[in-house]
Order: sequence, then C-alpha cells, then structure tokens
Amino acid sequence: MKRGFVLASIMLAMFLAAIEATIVSTAMPGIVADLGGFSLYSWVFSAYLLTNASTVLLFGKLSDTYGRKPIFMTGISLFLIGSVIAAMAEFMIILIAARFVQGLGAGALMPIATTIVGDMYTKEERAKIQGYLSSVWGISAVTGPLLGGFFVDVLSWPFVFWMNIPLGLLALAGVMLFFKEKVDRRAASKVEVKSSLYIMVVISLAVLILVEGGFGIKWISLEMLVLFIAAAASFLLFLRSEHTSMNPMLPMHLWQNPVIRYANLTSFTTGMILIGVSSYLPAFVQGVMEQSATIAGFTLTTMSIGWPVASTVAGRLLLIIGFRLTSILGAGALIVGTGLFSLLTPEKGPIFAAAGSLFIGIGMGLSTTSFIVSIQNSVAWQTRGIATASNMFMRTLGSAVGAAVLGGLLNNRIHESLQQAGIEEEYTVDSTNLLLNKEARADLSGQALQVFKEGLTDGLHLVYLCLLILAFISFMFILRLPKKG
Repeated sequence: MKRGFVLASIMLAMFLAAIEATIVSTAMPGIVADLGGFSLYSWVFSAYLLTNASTVLLFGKLSDTYGRKPIFMTGISLFLIGSVIAAMAEFMIILIAARFVQGLGAGALMPIATTIVGDMYTKEERAKIQGYLSSVWGISAVTGPLLGGFFVDVLSWPFVFWMNIPLGLLALAGVMLFFKEKVDRRAASKVEVKSSLYIMVVISLAVLILVEGGFGIKWISLEMLVLFIAAAASFLLFLRSEHTSMNPMLPMHLWQNPVIRYANLTSFTTGMILIGVSSYLPAFVQGVMEQSATIAGFTLTTMSIGWPVASTVAGRLLLIIGFRLTSILGAGALIVGTGLFSLLTPEKGPIFAAAGSLFIGIGMGLSTTSFIVSIQNSVAWQTRGIATASNMFMRTLGSAVGAAVLGGLLNNRIHESLQQAGIEEEYTVDSTNLLLNKEARADLSGQALQVFKEGLTDGLHLVYLCLLILAFISFMFILRLPKKG
C-alpha cells in the first residue's frame, strides 16, 4: 500500500466535505437572491448537517465491520451525486434535497478518513498526520470563501457544486487504486440500521422544531405537541434499540471513557460555534455592511490563517504538553474569537469580523486535532472507527442543532422587526432576499431598508452572544478532561 497516495486521496476527499461549509456560506446570499426563500436559508445548512450527523455513526460502525475502503468509496459517490443535483437546482426545495444527499456522503467521508489514517500510521506518527488532516479544514477556509465569492461575483453559483466533480473522481480513483486493507471478518456482525433511522428521525424533528418554533409553527399548538411527542417517542425507540442490540450503533461504554465523553461534549458546542460563524457572517457582511461576496469571503478566509497553523502546531504540542493543555489553549482562542463577534457592529467593518474568524480558526485547529488523537489513542482497532465517528457525530450534531437554533432566532428577530414597523403585511422574512441583492436593495424604500438592516443586525448580534456563551461552556468541558489519557 502506498501510504502517500492514499493520504493525498483522503485529504482531497476531506477537502470536498470541509469546503462545503465555507464555499456554500459565502455563496448563499447570492443563491438566495437568485432562488428566493430566505426563511429556508438555515435549511440549506441544516439539511446537509442533518443527514451527516444521522449517518456518521452508521458509517463508522459499518467501517469497523466491513472495512474502511467500501464505505469511504460509497461516501464519495453519494457526495458527488448530491453535488450534481445541487448544481442543477432551480428551486430552493431542490437545493435542500440535494444537500440531504451530499450530507449522506459526508457522513462517511469525514470519520472514515481520519480512521484510515489511524490504521495506517503508528501512535507516534498519528499526531503529526492528524495535524495535516485538521489543516484541511484550514485550507478549505482559505479557498472556500474566495472561490464562493469569485463564483458569485464573476461566474455563477452552480460552479460551487460543479467543482466537486473532477476533484471527487480523482479522490475516488486514488483510494480505489492504492488503498489495500485486511478486514478482520471475525469482528463482522449485524449492524443495527434501525438505530440510525431512529436517530435520523429524532434529529430531523428537533431541527424542524428549533427552526420553525415560534415562527412557522406556534409553540403552543397541536402541531408542535405532535412534533414533540414524535421526537420523544423516536428517541425512546433509539435508546431501546441500542440497549437490546448485540452490536449497538453507539456503544454506551465509550462514554465511560472520560477522554471520549468530554471531547465529544466539547465537540458538540464547538460545532454550534463553527456553524454560527460560517453560516451567518457572509449574510451580515453583504446584507448589513453592503460589501461584495468576495469581501464577505475574506472575513471567513482569515479563519484559515489560524486553523492550519494551529493544527500543525497542535500536532507538536500534543507530544510536549499533552492533549489537555493543547485543548485548553484552543478553548481560550474560541472565547477571544466569539468575544470579538459579540462586539461586531456594521461600523466596525470587515477587518474586525475577520479578526474574530482568525481566533475561531486557531481554536478549532488546536481542539479538533487534540480530540481525534487522544480518542484514537484510547481505543483498540475494533472500536476506533465508531469512537472516531462518535466525535464527528457530536460536532456535526452540534452544527445541525446550531444551524436550527440560530436560524430560528434570526428568523424570529427579523419577523419581530417587521411587526414593530407595521410592514409585516407588505414584507415577510423571505423579503430579506432583497437585502442580499445589490439591485433589489436599491428598490427598497428607506423605511424597509432600515427595518431589514436593523432586524438582521439585532438578530445576528443575538446569535453571536449565544456563541460567546457556548465558548465558555466549551472551556468548562475541556477543564474536565483527564490530565493523562
């Protein structure tokens, strides 16, 4: 097996999944301006994260049973199919459906990629190599916003998805030709698909409740009661399935390991922080600051200055000061970054926003590398796939919940602004599309323009205050990590 070629193919596949967060975020204002449906804005992210979070455990378990290679190749194929559908979408609903398919593929790509590396390299080599993998997120943060801004300003937004095809096929060919593995068939056993379906229903209903609650669906209503009952019933069925299964989707004994428990809890909160920044910062820069998509991309690009450098440094720090202190440094950077965002106003400009992104990148680079290496070092091969997937699951679940909660807060705040101004009959939350289109923005009346700007500003300020609280919660979780593990 040629490890170098396999590693390059894995990093390319990871890049495709990682870049989706930043490239789509930067392009979203332009996509919404073209397709309409601002009230569905958060669903473009939630749909991707929903199937990603729901299937990451299933794919992790399947990789432990049937091997990494077939599951990884399946993930790339699904991701490419979703990309083609998204590029051809003419309606927001079609785009959201395509993102569901892309999320299915990403559910296999991210955890299996890091697991393959854990299999190929020794314990001493993993810290350095995992640093390289984590830096993929940083590289995607460089190229994603720039490409997203370029496609929207110069070409057209479908290129955001078309670019995945040649890169994905190259990664698929590399894994197919160069990756050889031996699967311990004695470990093979029936995989509980029911658990995955139950958790998908739970997450889907939770996202629906959080996005539409108080806006599309009243909190005190029969519809909301039915949703709550259905979500609770699905969760109980998931727990029952896990308890009775001989081969559970998410073995509860993993959570008895303090390294896995607190790393996963922290990944949940940092996932919410990451989606809060990447999803809504471009909308703020373009809609409120009235800057171009390229400038909006720049404010996210700076995340990359911190992320790859911090990931590489983390690989070395792990061997010197350990994963706990490295993680604490990451949490400190997240607090600084979210603190800057909580102070963000239109007058402070893109540079101030970019500074916040820089510290978020540093925090994510230090923490993600520390968590993956520490988790993989604490388990055997037979559970390395599901242990790694559990961490990916919690971060993706955090992002899905974050997109839903923060999107719901933003929609509700804009709706309240329209009501207070007495123009809710003339405009809806979907009319925020007009704010993201330079030509349409000029046609808004002075009052409407001011109302939408204030509503978007106030809503995003509330979002960023929530991110600061989440950063402090992350810090408290990290302090609970064992000093040795």
